[in-house]
Amino acid sequence: MSKEITPVNTTTVQVNTDSSRFKKVQSILITQPKPEGDKSPYHDLAKKYNLTIDFRAFIQVEGLTAKDFRKQKINILDHTAIIFTSKNAVDSFFKIAAELKIEMPAEMKYFCVTEQTANYLQKYIVIRKRKIFSGTKTAQELIEIMKKHKTEKYLYPCSDIRKDDIPQFMAKNSFTFTESIMYKTVASDLSDLKEVKYDVLAFFSPSGVQSLFTNFPDFVQEGTRIAAFGTTTAKAAVEAGLILDILAPQPNAPSMTGAIELYIKQVDGDNK
Repeated sequence: MSKEITPVNTTTVQVNTDSSRFKKVQSILITQPKPEGDKSPYHDLAKKYNLTIDFRAFIQVEGLTAKDFRKQKINILDHTAIIFTSKNAVDSFFKIAAELKIEMPAEMKYFCVTEQTANYLQKYIVIRKRKIFSGTKTAQELIEIMKKHKTEKYLYPCSDIRKDDIPQFMAKNSFTFTESIMYKTVASDLSDLKEVKYDVLAFFSPSGVQSLFTNFPDFVQEGTRIAAFGTTTAKAAVEAGLILDILAPQPNAPSMTGAIELYIKQVDGDNK
């Protein structure tokens, strides 16, 4: 059974500098779904250093039911624009709309954080007939677009755990908007795994760190190296009592695979 994830407080990031933990890496668990195909930097990393790299998603998204959504007392059609920051938001929104038998009006506007998310809308609507606006990569780009549409009544479907940038901007600039939780981040059920004994565990969100202890409450780190992507993930790991050994991104290693490779080279160099 999956369990709900709750937000974590943060502390100062402390990356391990004790060389006694610099040991050879042979096995890595990436706490994300396995990439499709062999064209993955993880595949290349495993081949280059003769590593065993496994994948397992530690978190998953669950959409709210229409019954739970109704408790928020929000009328979707009171709004003239919808903000989408992910495919999960798109899926959850249209699932609820379908359950409520709401047909989206042709004049509804859609503001998407990336072109990929905007294109994903075609799963539910004929996009060539709709008013769709999108950034390319970041929420800040989308915010710049929304500045030109300040009179809209925005609905922001989001997760129970989300970034603050868009809501803070809209509140600060007196936009008319409603924030609605339409899906939740929960810990995946990892009961089929007897243990997580790997040389490196790589995490990509605070929720992933929480999932480790939700599924393995007696987990003891010992010699397992912890890798974290992003400051908030790193802080969550430290707060959970873990020793942080690998931090990404770095100036010379913008990806998790790059940071892990730097660590492997450092270990190999120290052991020569």
